[in-house]
Amino acid sequence: MNPPHSTMWFTFFLSCLIPFLHHASSSSSVSPLSPTNLLDSIDGFQNYTAISDFRLVNRRKLGACLGRNPYRQIHVNLKGELSDDQMITVTVSGVLRPANSDWVGMITPSNADVNACPQNLILYEQTGDFSEQPLLCHYPVKAQFVSNDPGYIGCKKKECKKYDQKGKCIVTTCSASLTFHVINIRTDIQFVFFGAGFQAPCVLAISNLLKFTNPKKPLYGHLSSIDSTGTSMRLTWVSGDKNPQQVQYANGKSQASRVTTFSQDSMCTSALPSPAVDFGWHDPGYIHSAVMTGLKPSTQFSYRYGSNSAGWSARINFKTPPSGGSHELKFLAFGDMGKAPRDASIEHYIQPGSLAVTKAMADEISSGNVDSIFHIGDISYATGFLVEWDFFLHLISPVASQVSYMTAIGNHERDYVSSGSLYITPDSGGECGVPYETYFPMPTPAKDKPWYSIEQGSVHFVVISTEHDWSRNSEQYQWMTKDMASVDRSRTPWLIFTGHRPMYSSCGSVDFRFPLAVEPLLVANKVDLVLFGHVHNYERTCAVYKSKCLAMPKKGADGVDTYDNNNYQAPVHAIIGMAGFRLDGFPPSAGSWSLSRISEFGYARVHTTKTQLNFEFVNANTKKIEDRFRIIKS
Repeated sequence: MNPPHSTMWFTFFLSCLIPFLHHASSSSSVSPLSPTNLLDSIDGFQNYTAISDFRLVNRRKLGACLGRNPYRQIHVNLKGELSDDQMITVTVSGVLRPANSDWVGMITPSNADVNACPQNLILYEQTGDFSEQPLLCHYPVKAQFVSNDPGYIGCKKKECKKYDQKGKCIVTTCSASLTFHVINIRTDIQFVFFGAGFQAPCVLAISNLLKFTNPKKPLYGHLSSIDSTGTSMRLTWVSGDKNPQQVQYANGKSQASRVTTFSQDSMCTSALPSPAVDFGWHDPGYIHSAVMTGLKPSTQFSYRYGSNSAGWSARINFKTPPSGGSHELKFLAFGDMGKAPRDASIEHYIQPGSLAVTKAMADEISSGNVDSIFHIGDISYATGFLVEWDFFLHLISPVASQVSYMTAIGNHERDYVSSGSLYITPDSGGECGVPYETYFPMPTPAKDKPWYSIEQGSVHFVVISTEHDWSRNSEQYQWMTKDMASVDRSRTPWLIFTGHRPMYSSCGSVDFRFPLAVEPLLVANKVDLVLFGHVHNYERTCAVYKSKCLAMPKKGADGVDTYDNNNYQAPVHAIIGMAGFRLDGFPPSAGSWSLSRISEFGYARVHTTKTQLNFEFVNANTKKIEDRFRIIKS
C-alpha cells in the first residue's frame, strides 16, 4: 500500500477513534491534551470489567506529538503479505529523546470494510446523531512499550543523521526493535508509534498497511460432541468467506457448513456503551459449522475443512469420544483459562497461566490418552474485545481440533445489565453470550438456554449455567430435576455435575442462594462429583452437604484418598478454576469441609471405569500431580 493511502487510512483512525464530544485524558510533556471529562479517568469506567489504561486507550483523543522530528520512522520487517501465524519485527528509528512512555500499537479496522466507518462518520457529522456506537474506525489489538528493547532508553543503537562542515556528528538518533506475534484476523493491520503512554497518547509515526495473504482462510477448527453416541462430531471454524464450505473426513465423506455470524446489533449495552458495541468491536468474519456423521466411537479419523476458493486447512487427526454406557473414559477439565500473548505485548485482558496449561494438555493429547475436554466457564475473557476470540481459538487449536471440546458458560461470557442474566455485573463486556454460543455450539435446548447433559463412557455429565436462573421455579431447575432423575446408573454409574460458579470456596465468591436451591438435588440424585470454576485456584472437599462433612475419604493401599460411594452420603466438590487467570491465594483459615487447597496453574485429569473414578490435579508447569483422589463403587 502506498504511503498516501496509508496516511489517509490512519487519519480516519484519528478522527473516528473517539466518540464525539469526548476529551483527552491527562496532560503530558509531549501532548497538548488535558483532562476535562470524568470519562477520561478509570473511575469513569467503573461499570466495565478488567479496567486498565490499555483497555481504555481508544477512548482517548489523539493528536500529533509536540516537537518536530523529521527523522522519526517506523518500519515492519516483512517481505510480501502476512501469513496466518508469524512473528514479525517492528523497528522504530530516528528518535531524538527515547522515553519510557513510548509505545507501539498494532491497529486494525474494527470492520472488515475499511470504508464503512468513515462513511458512517460523515453521516453522524451531518445529522448530529451520536447515539450509534462505535464512532471508532480502528482497534488497538495489542501494544508494547519500546523500552522492551533493553537498548532503547540508553540509546545503545545510534545513528548519525546530520554532520557539520567538519564531518562531526551533530544530530544522533536512537532506534529499537520489537517482536510481535500476528495471527490472521482477516482485517488489515498497521503499526503505530505513540508517545505519552496510554493515558494521553499522541502519534509519532505510522507504518504502511499490512495485508493478510488470504483473509478468507478457514482457521481455528474445534470439535464438540452433539450427542452421547460418539458417532457424530461437530466441527466449527472461522473464515472471512460467507459462502458455505466443507469438512472432508473419514476417507471420502463430506458435509457442507452452516454459516453464521453476529453484529454489533447483537451485543448488549447500557447508558454507558459497552465495549462490545463501542471501542471493543471487531468484525468476527463468518463462523462455519458442520456435523461429521457415520463415525465410530473411540476411533481415530482425519479431516480437513475449507473450500477451493477460500483455501483448505491442513489434514488433522482426531479421536471420537467413547459412547455413553461404555466402560472407560479419560477426560481433562478446567475453568477460567483465557489466553495470553506469545510475545511481550500488553493486551486488553491477559491470563498468564493459559499458555502453560494449553501446552501441557497438548502433550497429553498427543500421547493418545485423552478422550475429551470440559472447559467450565470463563472461556476466552474477550469481555467485549471481540478480536480476542480469534486469539483464544488460535491458542486452543492444538487440543480442540483433536478431541471433543465441551464448554459451560461463565460470567465473562454472559453477564450484563438488563440482558436476562441472573447476575447484572458488566463481566461479559456486552457480549451477553452471543459470541460464546456462536463459537461453541453445544447440545443445548435453545438459544440462551446454555445447559445440557451428555454421556461419555461410564459418565453422565450435567452441564448447567450458573449465570441463568436456577431457582426452584425456573426452567433450568426443572430441567436439572428431570435430567438427573432419568439417569440409568447401570449404564453410566458416575454422575458428574458441573457449571461455573461454586457452592463452596474458602475464598468466598459463593452465592449462598445457589447451594440452598440446588444442593438438595445433588444429594437426592446421588451426584458423585461436582466440578466448578470461577475461583482461580484448586480446592477439594470432603463428601459435603450443607457445609458439613457427611463422609471423609480413607487412605487406600497406595496412599490415595479414597471415597467409598457404596455407602453414598454426598458429592465431592472440586474447584478447578486454575487454568489461566491470575491465581487466587487462600485465607489463613478454611472451612472444615476443605481438604486440599493449591494455588498453582493446572488442570484436572480424570479416568473412570464402571467401578472407579480417579482424579488428579496436574501442575501445568512441572507436570507433577499436586493432588489425587478416587471414588469407588461396586
